[in-house]
Amino acid sequence: MKLDALQLLALAAALGWASGLRLYLTVLLVGVAGHFGWVPLPPGLQLLASPLVMGCAGALALVEFLADKIPLVDSAWDALHTLIRIPAGAALVAGLFSGWAGDHGEAWTFVAALAGGGLAAAAHTAKASTRAAANTSPEPFSNVGLSLLGDVAVPSMLWLAWAHPFVFFPLLVLALAVMAVLIWFCFRFVRALARRVRPAST
Repeated sequence: MKLDALQLLALAAALGWASGLRLYLTVLLVGVAGHFGWVPLPPGLQLLASPLVMGCAGALALVEFLADKIPLVDSAWDALHTLIRIPAGAALVAGLFSGWAGDHGEAWTFVAALAGGGLAAAAHTAKASTRAAANTSPEPFSNVGLSLLGDVAVPSMLWLAWAHPFVFFPLLVLALAVMAVLIWFCFRFVRALARRVRPAST
């Protein structure tokens, strides 16, 4: 069983997007799916099916799951992973395209890496900015709710990309549009907050 072109494109988009939200969970899910033969992994991603990689990804996914539920800790975690999620998303998507497209494989892999990194950056920016804004609220429920939404969205979108790519693409476009709006609103919120704090400190 091999990935057809539509599944390949859908999984590439899903990997890039999901890496910006839950990198370690994404690595774990792809590794488990490849290990049990549910999804045929290309050569560039077969390493993810290694028990060692799955074990490390599982441990880090658990740490991320817990850290993401604690106000301020989640923002510190996001800040640290700005340097990790985006290149990792690019690497995962590039690995998916390894050995594909024949003579033009290297060019496609490079383009895929750029697209994967871009999707990871968009998802990460939306997540980090939204959670930072939520941390200004004293109640913890919105923070936990947003975190649980991400926990559910990542495996759901990965599964849809594999099983129902025609459903996945409209949902991805909708998710990206919502993220763009969230980034814009969070930027305005932070700018307004900075204006309030500045006169008080002078």
